[in-house]
Amino acid sequence: MKQKMITIALALCSLIGIGSNATAAPDKDFHIYLCIGQSNMEGAARLTPADKEGISPRFRMMSSMDCPDQGRQLGQWYTAVPPLAQCYSGLSPADNFGRTMLQYLPEKVKVGVIVVAVGGCKIELFDKKQSAEYIATAPDWMKEKIEGYGGDPYARLVKLAKEAQKVGVIKGILLHQGESNTGQKDWPAKVKVVYDNLLSDLGLRAANVPLIAGEVVAADQRGQCASMNPIINELPQTIPTAHVVSARGCATGPDFLHFSTAGYMELGKRYAATMLNLLKVKNDIQPVYAPAAQPPRREPQAVIPAGTEPAPTNIIGKEFPRVDKDGRTYFRIYAPDTEKLQVDIMGKKYDMTKDADGVWTATTDPLVVGFHYYALIVDGYTVSDPASYTFFGASRDFSAIEIPEGAEGDYYRPQNVPHGQVRECIYYSDITKKYRRIYVYTPAEYETNADKRYPVLYLQHGMGEDQTGWSKQGHTQYIMDNLVAQQKAVPMIVVMESGDVEVGFRPRPGQDVAQARQQYGATFTEVMMKELIPYIDNTFRTLTDREHRAMAGLSWGGFQTFQTVLPNIDRFAYMGTFSGAIFGQDLKTAYNGIFADAKKFNKQMRYFFMGCGTEENMGTGRTIEGLKELGINVTYYESQGTAHEWLTWRRCLAEFVPHLFK
Repeated sequence: MKQKMITIALALCSLIGIGSNATAAPDKDFHIYLCIGQSNMEGAARLTPADKEGISPRFRMMSSMDCPDQGRQLGQWYTAVPPLAQCYSGLSPADNFGRTMLQYLPEKVKVGVIVVAVGGCKIELFDKKQSAEYIATAPDWMKEKIEGYGGDPYARLVKLAKEAQKVGVIKGILLHQGESNTGQKDWPAKVKVVYDNLLSDLGLRAANVPLIAGEVVAADQRGQCASMNPIINELPQTIPTAHVVSARGCATGPDFLHFSTAGYMELGKRYAATMLNLLKVKNDIQPVYAPAAQPPRREPQAVIPAGTEPAPTNIIGKEFPRVDKDGRTYFRIYAPDTEKLQVDIMGKKYDMTKDADGVWTATTDPLVVGFHYYALIVDGYTVSDPASYTFFGASRDFSAIEIPEGAEGDYYRPQNVPHGQVRECIYYSDITKKYRRIYVYTPAEYETNADKRYPVLYLQHGMGEDQTGWSKQGHTQYIMDNLVAQQKAVPMIVVMESGDVEVGFRPRPGQDVAQARQQYGATFTEVMMKELIPYIDNTFRTLTDREHRAMAGLSWGGFQTFQTVLPNIDRFAYMGTFSGAIFGQDLKTAYNGIFADAKKFNKQMRYFFMGCGTEENMGTGRTIEGLKELGINVTYYESQGTAHEWLTWRRCLAEFVPHLFK
């Protein structure tokens, strides 16, 4: 009886595979395909959520590496939701290959893919005798991809394929490679080495496992490597069981090297059609051809007008606009789809002319030296010129042209002298309930002379500009560096704030204009006295008494200077306005009659400066006359030949600063 029980137990063990070498037979209805190649097999089309939806669980992929972010482990099977190759690759022909196969195969059949592909690699990477030498000379970015496959993609593929053979049957090998071997007529022979090695290492017969190779982006799609396709088409002459999938009409990506999403989907469908025909599975797959790719429209090479130079305000590398010795400016813009194009320079519009290539050109009248805002009017809409740096002015970012001065302009250009710094600072205002930005210039010695404290100049821009104006348009830092280096000015800190006048003055309908003008930007005085000055004194090494504090401003910033300094003269000893004026007030009674007692005012105000351009009419001259009639000591400066513009204000600053804190 005991012997009989042992015999029965052994029989049961044999049936269930316990205690014996028996294993489950591979599922002949699980068709597995090995997919190898470079970037197009890896997948270069960006994935979208739609690409990951509706994937049948009958379509499987074996993960060829660990991808923790996707919850995938090396060697495990998953539903074939892309990416199928590396953890962060894109859509590839293998995706639609599997999906298309399942549309025609019986319901009981599953399709699995194992994708091992390395962007940019040559076919030598998969030759087990040459791969080590090839990897040794590969660029670092490729080595990183190779490392994802354990440092040996071919060995990884074979190992995974052997595991796959335990559960299914390898039915074919899909190849997409050749771009990196373009022009090499021995490429088919190199592919044969890889194919034969795979057959041998996996115990496969060529008759049962065909090789299906896809063409690279075709000539009709302007493929960069299309010359490789005739060589790829010779593959069946070297490998009788090889078949080539045409890429003609498979849409290209923008680089004409990789396929687009539609191109990958079509190419994958064609791989499937080839395999289904080999399996003698009836199908009605017809190729879909994308329109031939048109050559991109390229800007024709420019003809450079003789005797011109790129404007100093151009983005580096941009040749236009250009300026000649007389100040004429030459514009050239490639805009083939635009109907009308104009250049607007400080309110004067120049119509541009379009040629047959879509290039628009215009030449301005001679422009005076200095800084000029300009914009493009494109079919009626005003925009900045992409060829120019932008500058905030007139309440928006504008392009600009600097018409260069001669050597007389060196005072505002960087020179070979010690340079200070312009830094951006942020502070919170309880008065305006917002964070405010300021630009602060510190002299070159500020960083090295740690025990020294410095006087402060508060410098304001004009209406419709912001705190960047004085440093970008005005070149304050260079003016200060040069004056200090020449010992014409003492080292000082310069503070540049927004002033709450970025948006131009526009009284509301029915509002008293004079009253509105007094209120425009008026918040700044309170902010400056209660918050900005304390912030600067607490943040920087400043001299905090009135004898070491000055304020100046251009245009509306000059008006703000009057509004701030005159009611607080106990806090300032220096004042300057550049194209600024006192609006609508009797000088005798303005600002609580501060000018009525000239002797007292002159004693308190150590230096009072007012400047303007000879070509502008801001009332500065009349204000000067009225002040002098009252006995006020005020220095009057006129910038010759300039109007209400940055060249006037640069010159004013250079005249004003040397008189401070001495």
